[in-house]
Amino acid sequence: MESPPRRLVVYCDGAAEPNPGPAGIGGILLDERGKAVAQFSRSIGESTNNQAEYRALIAALEMALELGAAEVEIRSDSQLLVSQVCGRYRVRNAALRPLWQRTAELLRRFHSYTIRHIPRGQNRADALSRRF
Repeated sequence: MESPPRRLVVYCDGAAEPNPGPAGIGGILLDERGKAVAQFSRSIGESTNNQAEYRALIAALEMALELGAAEVEIRSDSQLLVSQVCGRYRVRNAALRPLWQRTAELLRRFHSYTIRHIPRGQNRADALSRRF
């Protein structure tokens, strides 16, 4: 029996078109060898793009915890999300605050995490978030 992945690379994305409007989230989780171990893609109803970005990250982190990951490397094309999670930007939007708080709660459950901004073209979850 394989042991649970210790470290996962997490790509996540949320999209609302128009913004706000019908929204979807997607994510893909890769093991240390780059093999996809899980992915998701689903509609979340009406949302803003930033709310969808957070909801995608939350879903991905919950999935990583279920898979037994102790460490995650998060990759997102949302500059706002990355900057708020890193603490470079404050969360001023009242609708984003509870999503940021839930994200922080989940991140505390990992031994360690990193998060970095990537260009949209490199986000492997982009297409998954747009399937709605």
